[in-house]
Amino acid sequence: MLKTLNQRWSAAIVETWLAQGLQHAVICPGSRSTPLAFALAQQQGLRCWSHIDERSAAFFALGLSKASGVPTVVLCTSGSAGAHFLPAAIEAFHGNVPLILVTADRPWELQGFGAPQTMEQSNLYGRFVRAAEGLATPEDTPAMFAHVRAVAARAFAVAANAPRGPVHVNAPFREPLAPVAAAPAMAVSKIARISGARLRVADEAIERVAKAVDRCERGLIVVGPRAPDAAFGEAVHALGSKLGFPVLAEAASNVRFGSEQALAHYDAMLRHAPFAKAHVPQVILRFGGGLTSKAPQAWFDHSGARIFTFSDEGAYIDPQHASEELLLGEGAETCRALLGRVKQASPNTYFASWQKAHDRVRQALHVLPALSEPWVAQTVAASLPENSQLMVSSSMPVRDLDAFASTAKPGLKIFTNRALNGIDGVVSTALGVSAGSKVPTFLLIGDVAMLHDLGGWAAARRLGAGLNVIIVNNDGGGIFHFLPVAHAGGPFEAFFGTPHGTDFAHVAALGSASYHRVESPAQLGPALHFMSGERRLIEIRTNRHENVKVHAQLFEAAARALGDGPWL
Repeated sequence: MLKTLNQRWSAAIVETWLAQGLQHAVICPGSRSTPLAFALAQQQGLRCWSHIDERSAAFFALGLSKASGVPTVVLCTSGSAGAHFLPAAIEAFHGNVPLILVTADRPWELQGFGAPQTMEQSNLYGRFVRAAEGLATPEDTPAMFAHVRAVAARAFAVAANAPRGPVHVNAPFREPLAPVAAAPAMAVSKIARISGARLRVADEAIERVAKAVDRCERGLIVVGPRAPDAAFGEAVHALGSKLGFPVLAEAASNVRFGSEQALAHYDAMLRHAPFAKAHVPQVILRFGGGLTSKAPQAWFDHSGARIFTFSDEGAYIDPQHASEELLLGEGAETCRALLGRVKQASPNTYFASWQKAHDRVRQALHVLPALSEPWVAQTVAASLPENSQLMVSSSMPVRDLDAFASTAKPGLKIFTNRALNGIDGVVSTALGVSAGSKVPTFLLIGDVAMLHDLGGWAAARRLGAGLNVIIVNNDGGGIFHFLPVAHAGGPFEAFFGTPHGTDFAHVAALGSASYHRVESPAQLGPALHFMSGERRLIEIRTNRHENVKVHAQLFEAAARALGDGPWL
């Protein structure tokens, strides 16, 4: 049977994306998107996923892109369906995650006159996309086929190259939408490809930084959340070693674990005024995204140090405008360039003092109250099998992981949605990370964030994605107890504490997962060992009110361990 114009048009788009490196597509059901849905689903070499809910589908695609490092296509029909892509689009935009959001549309002659499921879609995501491509309604001419291939290639290239992020492709179709017998095809065209380039810091900028650090005896390297990248980890630790700079590495930086150069507990250390005052740096080299904890970030910003901020994607992470210079370039290459320019540092007391003090704090923080929220984060990080993946939810789980976890088995990769620090779509993103990698994947999440994405969890069985979910259930919004509003009384418990009383055994059943409730410390370790493809839900119940006290006690213990110095 001869293919319709819509089929051939859609095939040209999909073939172009496949030639650029497309690996995954997520398809939501709908009529107007039928031509592209068939073209994606029938394309050999492409893994397609069916997802009912557009919001969860977009976050699932986000997770696939995080795992693969290349753009994932997520497709929906016309009308309000595409509006549900917006939360994931915002996260991808601020988190530099490559994503192609494809919305099918009605042709121009149906716009503006009340046709069903028809609305203005050309600027649906506003400024939260790297580009918005409006395709023409299919036309059977060689020029138009060449043009649609070029536009499709450009969309993929913009999403895939720095600064990476989401691209919106709006694709109108006339009927017939389903495959039917058609007239002979006319148009032919070559597949278009667009090759990208990495950002590279200019030599003169590298030289300026090298001169700054060569005259510096008190310097730090600070690494915020960052996608897993073994080459960067090796290079940044080599740079720290040569300069004699401690590397303060956030848990989500993917450079904390497995290196003696990395210091994990700097949050607790910098809360201790005598230590913080005695260790003010002269220079800070800043990599990665915004830090999870406000206290260290504020200390860095107000230290008076010369701060050089390095960015792979062009994002300027400098909320207080404290940086002297923003340097755009791929992280590992930038570190290697600096390694070739800087001088070997002599042993110095500043570096040794940080390390000795860190050893004291680490000992103090590795005796945690069993089944407390800090204990869960620390134990999960230390217990996961080699070469596994951990998605960490925003709110308290990522803060506890960052503050208290310093050890992990080799090869652990950590993923977060920390571009905007929200709890939306965390489960769907974790499922996408799992599905996109086929590596044992774990999710550490709070009860409210889990309830926020039950639609994504319900899709887990259909998607066939394995995931081991560790839920810290304190029956509400535990993080609000750390904020001033907790002392306001009145409506706090109802509108901020938000107790829900959910039985998570039922939630496990919703995702066709086995359920395990951990009631003793010895039960958690065995529960974390599972085969890729399984789904488990592990619940650990805690108390919101006691959690605040536990955190205060731990930071007090760290302060006692530090004492008043000296720290050598």
